[in-house]
Amino acid sequence: MASITYDKACCVYPGADKLAVDSLDLDIDDGEFVVLVGPSGSGKSTALRMLAGLEEIDSGQIRIGGDNMVGVAPKDRDIAMVFQNYALYPNKTVGENMGFALKMRGVPTEERKRKVAEAAKLLDLTDFLDRKPAKLSGGQRQRVAMGRAIVREPQVFCMDEPLSNLDAKLRVQTRTQIAALQRRLGTTTVYVTHDQVEAMTMGDRVAVLKNGQLQQFSTPTDLYDKPVNAFVAGFIGSPGMNLFTAPVVDGAITVSGGTVDIDAESEAALRRSGLDSVIVGIRPEHLALADGTGIEAEVALLEELGSETYIYANLADQSVQNLDGEPMVMVARSAERSPAKRGAGIRLRQADKAVHLFDPSTGDRLV
Repeated sequence: MASITYDKACCVYPGADKLAVDSLDLDIDDGEFVVLVGPSGSGKSTALRMLAGLEEIDSGQIRIGGDNMVGVAPKDRDIAMVFQNYALYPNKTVGENMGFALKMRGVPTEERKRKVAEAAKLLDLTDFLDRKPAKLSGGQRQRVAMGRAIVREPQVFCMDEPLSNLDAKLRVQTRTQIAALQRRLGTTTVYVTHDQVEAMTMGDRVAVLKNGQLQQFSTPTDLYDKPVNAFVAGFIGSPGMNLFTAPVVDGAITVSGGTVDIDAESEAALRRSGLDSVIVGIRPEHLALADGTGIEAEVALLEELGSETYIYANLADQSVQNLDGEPMVMVARSAERSPAKRGAGIRLRQADKAVHLFDPSTGDRLV
Protein backbone atom coordinates (compact mmCIF):
# COMPACT_ATOMS: atom_id res chain seq x y z
CA MET A 1 0.00 0.00 0.00
CA ALA A 2 1.17 3.52 -0.70
CA SER A 3 0.17 7.14 -1.08
CA ILE A 4 -0.03 8.67 -4.57
CA THR A 5 0.85 12.22 -5.62
CA TYR A 6 0.16 13.87 -8.96
CA ASP A 7 2.43 16.92 -8.98
CA LYS A 8 1.54 19.20 -11.93
CA ALA A 9 1.44 16.07 -14.08
CA CYS A 10 0.87 16.69 -17.80
CA CYS A 11 0.32 14.49 -20.83
CA VAL A 12 -0.06 15.52 -24.46
CA TYR A 13 -0.74 13.17 -27.34
CA PRO A 14 1.35 13.52 -30.52
CA GLY A 15 -0.27 15.95 -32.97
CA ALA A 16 -2.71 17.31 -30.36
CA ASP A 17 -3.00 21.07 -29.92
CA LYS A 18 -3.82 20.88 -26.20
CA LEU A 19 -2.94 18.77 -23.19
CA ALA A 20 -4.93 15.61 -22.49
CA VAL A 21 -4.06 16.09 -18.80
CA ASP A 22 -3.13 19.61 -17.77
CA SER A 23 -1.07 20.22 -14.60
CA LEU A 24 -2.97 17.70 -12.48
CA ASP A 25 -2.40 18.05 -8.73
CA LEU A 26 -3.77 15.29 -6.47
CA ASP A 27 -2.68 13.93 -3.10
CA ILE A 28 -4.15 10.47 -2.49
CA ASP A 29 -3.72 8.98 0.96
CA ASP A 30 -2.48 5.47 1.69
CA GLY A 31 -5.46 3.09 1.56
CA GLU A 32 -7.84 5.67 0.09
CA PHE A 33 -10.42 4.91 -2.61
CA VAL A 34 -10.36 7.84 -5.06
CA VAL A 35 -12.60 8.13 -8.12
CA LEU A 36 -11.72 10.15 -11.23
CA VAL A 37 -14.92 11.25 -12.94
CA GLY A 38 -15.82 13.48 -15.85
CA PRO A 39 -17.40 13.50 -19.30
CA SER A 40 -15.83 11.85 -22.34
CA GLY A 41 -12.53 13.53 -23.20
CA SER A 42 -11.98 14.95 -19.73
CA GLY A 43 -8.63 13.16 -19.28
CA LYS A 44 -9.64 10.77 -16.50
CA SER A 45 -8.51 7.55 -18.24
CA THR A 46 -5.31 9.24 -19.43
CA ALA A 47 -4.54 10.28 -15.84
CA LEU A 48 -5.01 6.66 -14.71
CA ARG A 49 -2.85 5.31 -17.54
CA MET A 50 -0.12 7.81 -16.60
CA LEU A 51 -0.16 6.37 -13.08
CA ALA A 52 0.06 2.82 -14.45
CA GLY A 53 2.89 3.73 -16.83
CA LEU A 54 0.83 3.14 -19.97
CA GLU A 55 1.10 6.82 -21.00
CA GLU A 56 4.18 8.98 -20.68
CA ILE A 57 4.36 11.83 -18.17
CA ASP A 58 5.42 14.74 -20.38
CA SER A 59 6.04 17.12 -17.48
CA GLY A 60 5.54 17.20 -13.73
CA GLN A 61 5.69 14.08 -11.60
CA ILE A 62 3.64 11.17 -10.31
CA ARG A 63 4.93 9.66 -7.06
CA ILE A 64 3.92 6.36 -5.50
CA GLY A 65 4.97 5.97 -1.89
CA GLY A 66 7.23 8.99 -2.37
CA ASP A 67 9.09 7.47 -5.35
CA ASN A 68 9.05 9.38 -8.64
CA MET A 69 7.52 7.24 -11.41
CA VAL A 70 8.82 9.26 -14.36
CA GLY A 71 10.70 6.80 -16.58
CA VAL A 72 9.78 3.77 -14.45
CA ALA A 73 8.45 0.81 -16.47
CA PRO A 74 4.87 -0.35 -15.75
CA LYS A 75 6.08 -3.74 -14.47
CA ASP A 76 8.23 -2.02 -11.86
CA ARG A 77 5.47 0.14 -10.36
CA ASP A 78 3.79 -2.61 -8.30
CA ILE A 79 0.36 -1.70 -9.71
CA ALA A 80 -2.50 -4.02 -10.66
CA MET A 81 -4.84 -2.84 -13.42
CA VAL A 82 -8.49 -3.82 -13.90
CA PHE A 83 -9.83 -2.83 -17.32
CA GLN A 84 -13.29 -2.35 -18.79
CA ASN A 85 -12.63 -5.47 -20.89
CA TYR A 86 -12.14 -8.50 -18.66
CA ALA A 87 -9.37 -9.83 -20.96
CA LEU A 88 -9.54 -13.37 -19.56
CA TYR A 89 -7.84 -16.32 -21.22
CA PRO A 90 -10.75 -18.37 -22.66
CA ASN A 91 -8.79 -21.65 -22.63
CA LYS A 92 -7.84 -21.35 -18.93
CA THR A 93 -9.98 -22.00 -15.86
CA VAL A 94 -10.89 -19.29 -13.37
CA GLY A 95 -8.13 -20.47 -11.05
CA GLU A 96 -5.56 -20.49 -13.85
CA ASN A 97 -6.62 -17.01 -14.97
CA MET A 98 -6.30 -15.63 -11.45
CA GLY A 99 -2.90 -17.21 -10.86
CA PHE A 100 -1.35 -16.66 -14.29
CA ALA A 101 0.59 -13.49 -13.36
CA LEU A 102 2.03 -15.27 -10.33
CA LYS A 103 3.05 -18.21 -12.51
CA MET A 104 4.88 -15.85 -14.87
CA ARG A 105 6.76 -14.41 -11.88
CA GLY A 106 7.88 -17.88 -10.82
CA VAL A 107 5.79 -18.09 -7.65
CA PRO A 108 5.81 -21.72 -6.36
CA THR A 109 2.71 -23.77 -7.13
CA GLU A 110 1.55 -24.23 -3.53
CA GLU A 111 1.86 -20.53 -2.70
CA ARG A 112 0.09 -19.67 -5.94
CA LYS A 113 -2.81 -22.00 -5.10
CA ARG A 114 -3.05 -20.52 -1.59
CA LYS A 115 -3.27 -16.93 -2.87
CA VAL A 116 -5.82 -17.88 -5.54
CA ALA A 117 -7.95 -19.69 -2.96
CA GLU A 118 -7.84 -16.68 -0.60
CA ALA A 119 -8.84 -14.26 -3.36
CA ALA A 120 -11.59 -16.61 -4.58
CA LYS A 121 -13.04 -16.75 -1.06
CA LEU A 122 -13.07 -12.96 -0.87
CA LEU A 123 -14.88 -12.75 -4.20
CA ASP A 124 -17.28 -15.69 -3.74
CA LEU A 125 -15.60 -17.54 -6.61
CA THR A 126 -14.52 -20.69 -4.78
CA ASP A 127 -17.14 -22.84 -6.51
CA PHE A 128 -16.11 -21.56 -9.95
CA LEU A 129 -12.33 -22.10 -9.88
CA ASP A 130 -12.51 -25.02 -12.33
CA ARG A 131 -14.85 -23.32 -14.81
CA LYS A 132 -13.84 -21.62 -18.03
CA PRO A 133 -14.80 -17.93 -18.55
CA ALA A 134 -17.46 -18.85 -21.14
CA LYS A 135 -19.44 -20.56 -18.36
CA LEU A 136 -19.56 -17.42 -16.20
CA SER A 137 -21.88 -14.41 -16.09
CA GLY A 138 -20.58 -10.90 -16.81
CA GLY A 139 -20.40 -10.06 -13.12
CA GLN A 140 -18.51 -13.26 -12.33
CA ARG A 141 -16.00 -12.55 -15.10
CA GLN A 142 -15.39 -9.10 -13.71
CA ARG A 143 -14.79 -10.62 -10.28
CA VAL A 144 -12.24 -12.99 -11.85
CA ALA A 145 -10.46 -9.95 -13.31
CA MET A 146 -10.52 -8.41 -9.82
CA GLY A 147 -9.15 -11.65 -8.37
CA ARG A 148 -6.30 -11.64 -10.86
CA ALA A 149 -5.34 -8.21 -9.53
CA ILE A 150 -5.81 -9.12 -5.85
CA VAL A 151 -3.53 -12.18 -5.88
CA ARG A 152 -0.62 -9.98 -6.89
CA GLU A 153 -0.98 -8.01 -3.62
CA PRO A 154 0.02 -4.72 -5.28
CA GLN A 155 0.48 -1.43 -3.51
CA VAL A 156 -2.05 0.27 -5.86
CA PHE A 157 -5.17 -0.85 -7.75
CA CYS A 158 -6.00 1.01 -10.99
CA MET A 159 -9.54 0.43 -12.29
CA ASP A 160 -10.61 1.82 -15.66
CA GLU A 161 -14.44 1.76 -15.94
CA PRO A 162 -14.62 -1.91 -14.89
CA LEU A 163 -18.44 -1.95 -14.67
CA SER A 164 -19.42 -0.31 -17.94
CA ASN A 165 -20.06 -3.64 -19.71
CA LEU A 166 -22.52 -4.85 -17.06
CA ASP A 167 -26.29 -4.35 -17.03
CA ALA A 168 -27.79 -1.76 -14.69
CA LYS A 169 -28.79 -4.09 -11.85
CA LEU A 170 -25.49 -5.97 -11.91
CA ARG A 171 -23.54 -2.71 -11.91
CA VAL A 172 -25.21 -1.63 -8.67
CA GLN A 173 -24.50 -5.01 -7.08
CA THR A 174 -20.89 -5.18 -8.27
CA ARG A 175 -19.97 -1.62 -7.35
CA THR A 176 -21.11 -2.35 -3.78
CA GLN A 177 -18.94 -5.46 -3.74
CA ILE A 178 -15.89 -3.61 -5.08
CA ALA A 179 -16.23 -0.79 -2.53
CA ALA A 180 -16.64 -3.26 0.35
CA LEU A 181 -13.72 -5.37 -0.89
CA GLN A 182 -11.40 -2.36 -1.15
CA ARG A 183 -12.19 -1.38 2.43
CA ARG A 184 -11.39 -4.91 3.59
CA LEU A 185 -8.09 -5.02 1.72
CA GLY A 186 -7.11 -1.41 2.46
CA THR A 187 -5.26 -1.11 -0.86
CA THR A 188 -4.93 2.37 -2.34
CA THR A 189 -7.30 2.47 -5.32
CA VAL A 190 -7.78 4.88 -8.20
CA TYR A 191 -11.03 4.22 -10.07
CA VAL A 192 -12.16 5.84 -13.33
CA THR A 193 -15.80 6.22 -14.36
CA HIS A 194 -18.02 8.54 -16.39
CA ASP A 195 -20.97 7.70 -14.13
CA GLN A 196 -21.29 10.32 -11.40
CA VAL A 197 -23.65 8.11 -9.36
CA GLU A 198 -20.96 5.42 -9.32
CA ALA A 199 -18.40 8.03 -8.27
CA MET A 200 -20.57 9.39 -5.46
CA THR A 201 -21.43 5.99 -4.00
CA MET A 202 -17.96 4.41 -4.16
CA GLY A 203 -15.28 7.01 -3.53
CA ASP A 204 -13.81 8.28 -0.27
CA ARG A 205 -12.99 11.33 -2.36
CA VAL A 206 -13.87 12.23 -5.95
CA ALA A 207 -11.85 14.22 -8.48
CA VAL A 208 -13.97 15.92 -11.14
CA LEU A 209 -12.14 16.62 -14.40
CA LYS A 210 -13.04 18.66 -17.46
CA ASN A 211 -10.89 19.14 -20.58
CA GLY A 212 -7.88 17.68 -18.80
CA GLN A 213 -8.11 20.04 -15.84
CA LEU A 214 -9.08 19.27 -12.26
CA GLN A 215 -12.23 21.13 -11.27
CA GLN A 216 -12.70 19.91 -7.69
CA PHE A 217 -11.31 17.18 -5.45
CA SER A 218 -13.34 16.50 -2.35
CA THR A 219 -15.73 14.14 -0.57
CA PRO A 220 -18.96 13.19 -2.35
CA THR A 221 -21.11 15.20 0.08
CA ASP A 222 -18.92 18.29 -0.31
CA LEU A 223 -19.15 18.08 -4.10
CA TYR A 224 -22.92 17.82 -3.83
CA ASP A 225 -23.45 20.51 -1.20
CA LYS A 226 -20.80 23.03 -2.23
CA PRO A 227 -19.66 22.67 -5.86
CA VAL A 228 -16.88 25.13 -6.69
CA ASN A 229 -18.28 26.05 -10.09
CA ALA A 230 -21.30 25.66 -12.34
CA PHE A 231 -19.77 22.71 -14.20
CA VAL A 232 -19.38 20.59 -11.06
CA ALA A 233 -22.84 21.70 -9.89
CA GLY A 234 -24.43 20.48 -13.11
CA PHE A 235 -22.37 17.29 -13.39
CA ILE A 236 -22.88 15.97 -9.85
CA GLY A 237 -26.42 14.87 -8.97
CA SER A 238 -29.14 12.89 -10.74
CA PRO A 239 -31.29 14.49 -12.02
CA GLY A 240 -28.87 17.38 -12.35
CA MET A 241 -29.11 20.70 -10.59
CA ASN A 242 -31.44 23.29 -12.14
CA LEU A 243 -29.03 25.92 -13.51
CA PHE A 244 -30.25 29.08 -15.19
CA THR A 245 -29.26 32.70 -15.65
CA ALA A 246 -31.45 35.29 -13.92
CA PRO A 247 -31.33 39.09 -13.60
CA VAL A 248 -30.45 40.75 -10.30
CA VAL A 249 -32.61 43.78 -9.45
CA ASP A 250 -31.93 45.67 -6.20
CA GLY A 251 -30.21 42.62 -4.77
CA ALA A 252 -33.19 40.35 -5.52
CA ILE A 253 -33.47 37.47 -8.02
CA THR A 254 -36.77 36.89 -9.75
CA VAL A 255 -37.66 34.21 -12.27
CA SER A 256 -40.92 33.50 -14.08
CA GLY A 257 -43.12 35.36 -11.61
CA GLY A 258 -41.40 34.00 -8.52
CA THR A 259 -38.62 35.20 -6.23
CA VAL A 260 -35.55 33.12 -5.44
CA ASP A 261 -34.98 33.16 -1.67
CA ILE A 262 -31.33 33.30 -0.64
CA ASP A 263 -29.73 33.41 2.79
CA ALA A 264 -28.00 36.48 4.26
CA GLU A 265 -24.50 35.26 3.34
CA SER A 266 -25.46 34.73 -0.31
CA GLU A 267 -27.25 38.06 -0.43
CA ALA A 268 -24.15 39.85 0.88
CA ALA A 269 -21.92 38.07 -1.64
CA LEU A 270 -24.29 38.98 -4.46
CA ARG A 271 -24.26 42.64 -3.49
CA ARG A 272 -20.45 42.66 -3.22
CA SER A 273 -20.12 41.15 -6.69
CA GLY A 274 -22.06 43.98 -8.32
CA LEU A 275 -23.44 41.55 -10.91
CA ASP A 276 -26.57 42.48 -12.85
CA SER A 277 -27.21 38.79 -13.63
CA VAL A 278 -26.22 35.56 -11.93
CA ILE A 279 -26.27 31.82 -12.54
CA VAL A 280 -28.72 30.30 -10.08
CA GLY A 281 -28.57 26.64 -9.06
CA ILE A 282 -31.39 24.81 -7.26
CA ARG A 283 -31.48 21.04 -6.80
CA PRO A 284 -34.76 19.22 -7.62
CA GLU A 285 -35.28 18.14 -4.01
CA HIS A 286 -35.28 21.78 -2.93
CA LEU A 287 -38.27 22.60 -5.12
CA ALA A 288 -41.89 21.71 -4.34
CA LEU A 289 -45.36 22.41 -5.68
CA ALA A 290 -46.91 25.59 -4.28
CA ASP A 291 -50.57 26.49 -3.84
CA GLY A 292 -50.17 30.26 -4.11
CA THR A 293 -47.20 32.30 -5.26
CA GLY A 294 -44.10 30.83 -6.81
CA ILE A 295 -42.34 30.17 -10.09
CA GLU A 296 -44.90 29.80 -12.89
CA ALA A 297 -44.50 26.73 -15.08
CA GLU A 298 -46.32 24.08 -17.09
CA VAL A 299 -45.84 20.35 -16.57
CA ALA A 300 -44.06 18.79 -19.57
CA LEU A 301 -43.24 15.34 -18.19
CA LEU A 302 -43.67 13.22 -15.07
CA GLU A 303 -41.17 10.53 -14.12
CA GLU A 304 -42.89 8.09 -11.75
CA LEU A 305 -40.29 6.17 -9.74
CA GLY A 306 -42.62 4.61 -7.18
CA SER A 307 -41.19 6.19 -4.06
CA GLU A 308 -41.07 9.65 -5.66
CA THR A 309 -41.97 11.58 -8.79
CA TYR A 310 -39.84 14.01 -10.79
CA ILE A 311 -41.73 16.87 -12.40
CA TYR A 312 -40.23 18.42 -15.55
CA ALA A 313 -41.84 21.80 -16.15
CA ASN A 314 -41.45 24.46 -18.84
CA LEU A 315 -41.24 27.93 -17.33
CA ALA A 316 -43.99 30.37 -18.24
CA ASP A 317 -41.26 32.93 -18.95
CA GLN A 318 -39.54 31.41 -21.97
CA SER A 319 -36.80 34.05 -21.86
CA VAL A 320 -35.20 32.26 -18.90
CA GLN A 321 -32.39 30.13 -20.32
CA ASN A 322 -30.26 27.25 -19.13
CA LEU A 323 -26.47 27.31 -19.53
CA ASP A 324 -26.76 26.02 -23.12
CA GLY A 325 -28.86 29.04 -24.08
CA GLU A 326 -32.08 27.02 -24.38
CA PRO A 327 -35.43 27.69 -22.64
CA MET A 328 -35.18 26.44 -19.07
CA VAL A 329 -36.94 23.23 -18.06
CA MET A 330 -37.22 23.11 -14.26
CA VAL A 331 -37.06 19.77 -12.43
CA ALA A 332 -38.71 19.29 -9.04
CA ARG A 333 -38.98 16.22 -6.84
CA SER A 334 -42.26 15.25 -5.18
CA ALA A 335 -42.94 12.53 -2.62
CA GLU A 336 -46.48 12.19 -4.04
CA ARG A 337 -47.47 9.94 -6.91
CA SER A 338 -48.92 11.81 -9.89
CA PRO A 339 -48.75 15.20 -8.14
CA ALA A 340 -49.90 17.00 -11.30
CA LYS A 341 -51.08 16.24 -14.82
CA ARG A 342 -49.12 16.80 -17.99
CA GLY A 343 -49.93 20.20 -19.46
CA ALA A 344 -51.21 21.56 -16.13
CA GLY A 345 -50.13 24.99 -14.96
CA ILE A 346 -48.25 24.85 -11.67
CA ARG A 347 -46.23 27.01 -9.33
CA LEU A 348 -42.97 25.92 -7.76
CA ARG A 349 -41.57 27.16 -4.47
CA GLN A 350 -38.29 26.54 -2.71
CA ALA A 351 -38.43 24.06 0.11
CA ASP A 352 -35.55 25.93 1.77
CA LYS A 353 -32.86 28.49 0.95
CA ALA A 354 -30.40 25.94 -0.43
CA VAL A 355 -29.52 28.03 -3.49
CA HIS A 356 -26.17 28.08 -5.28
CA LEU A 357 -24.97 31.25 -7.02
CA PHE A 358 -22.27 31.37 -9.70
CA ASP A 359 -20.58 34.14 -11.67
CA PRO A 360 -22.02 34.07 -15.24
CA SER A 361 -18.67 35.01 -16.83
CA THR A 362 -16.38 32.57 -15.00
CA GLY A 363 -18.81 29.98 -13.66
CA ASP A 364 -17.14 30.21 -10.24
CA ARG A 365 -19.12 29.94 -7.03
CA LEU A 366 -19.91 33.29 -5.38
CA VAL A 367 -20.11 32.03 -1.79
